[in-house]
Amino acid sequence: MKRYKDANTYDNQTPSVVTIGTFDGVHIGHKKIIERLVETSQKNDLESIVLTFFPHPRMILQKDTNIKLINTIEERIQILEKTGLDNLIIHPFTMEFSRLSAGEYVEQMLVDKLHVRHVIIGYDHRFGRNRNSNITDLATYGMQNNFTVEEISKQDIEDVAVSSTKIRNALLDGDITKANMYLGYNFMLTGRVVKGKELGRKLEYPTANLHIEEAYKIIPRKGVYIVRSLIDSKTYYGMMNIGTNPTVSGTKQTIETHFFDASFNLYDKKIQIEMLKRIRDEKKFESIEALKIAMQEDEDFSRNYINDMV
Repeated sequence: MKRYKDANTYDNQTPSVVTIGTFDGVHIGHKKIIERLVETSQKNDLESIVLTFFPHPRMILQKDTNIKLINTIEERIQILEKTGLDNLIIHPFTMEFSRLSAGEYVEQMLVDKLHVRHVIIGYDHRFGRNRNSNITDLATYGMQNNFTVEEISKQDIEDVAVSSTKIRNALLDGDITKANMYLGYNFMLTGRVVKGKELGRKLEYPTANLHIEEAYKIIPRKGVYIVRSLIDSKTYYGMMNIGTNPTVSGTKQTIETHFFDASFNLYDKKIQIEMLKRIRDEKKFESIEALKIAMQEDEDFSRNYINDMV
């Protein structure tokens, strides 16, 4: 898959089939569209293109700094690389871009830059200034500019019964099992390991304290989770706590992972952690001893779950 930082740098003159969207989560519904895109490109000798945008339009148009996304942009790229797609264009979404009329958008982006011959799009897709144009308008532009439009029907999309909003809600509820089912892969957190208060080490459960740079990345509900990570080409399992460590009077939320049967220094290393199952809520225990007993129970549960899984 070739990646382009904007549509202006796309330099392939071959006619293309394009789909357009933010694709947050790249979930099983999105993959249905992308599979159709790749299939069409191969049958008709066209370049397959996903045209997506960053930042998310709501971050620019609504100044919605509280919006939380399922993937960071790098995670989105990572997932799309596995789909068989030819080209990914991540076009910067700016106020200037948002002011393009529907006609300007079609002519400047789709026709002049991407040499589009076919567009595959969801039934509710809207585009152009103030999102005033719909799929019927796109089909009209297609007739004028020698490309066809294929609609992914409401029934096709709802048959999958999944949306990015449903996944975000599942994550905020702590229902990692449902979120992973909708995604078609395990939800992940990617960040750099930083120094913490080393409380885990004192509890005989040393942890990697994960710092996620992207403020827009959604963090699941506080609690204890079973996790997995590929570190230096080897798979490690462990348990993660998301929360404030109330038993030791913590106030700042942290993401701390204890990896089983591992002895390595991860400080300043960038790692990605997959979340497999939620064990329990974060809880304030009466004493450090009670906390240690609970952590041992969490470990026993995790190890049994992992053994059954592998």
